[in-house]
Amino acid sequence: QVQLVESGGGLVQAGGSLTLSCAASGGIFSIHAMNWYRQAPGKQRELVARITSNRSIYYADSVKGRFTISKDNAKNTVYLQMNSLKPEDTAVYYCNADGLISPTAPFRGWGQGTQVTVSS
Repeated sequence: QVQLVESGGGLVQAGGSLTLSCAASGGIFSIHAMNWYRQAPGKQRELVARITSNRSIYYADSVKGRFTISKDNAKNTVYLQMNSLKPEDTAVYYCNADGLISPTAPFRGWGQGTQVTVSS
């Protein structure tokens, strides 16, 4: 069974930086895309950043120029470098991945979430 384990959340002052990591494991054949979502209290979960197997990258407008997504294919790990953090970035951040566990069997998995709190 595919597992995604996140780390790196915490409390930071506005203007500060954090780096989130998410490692995928569990019989993975290939990964098509790895994504970071976030969900603030009372709000819907939103896609923050996405990186695909061919390194196509997407950022939400709200984080462009401040966040950087990257990945280490050998480790099945995705990172989210977050700079110039703002109080409105406060949320639970979730890692998500989709791919294959065999040539014909897809998977889609979620991490448990990691809290990011930005104080003003």
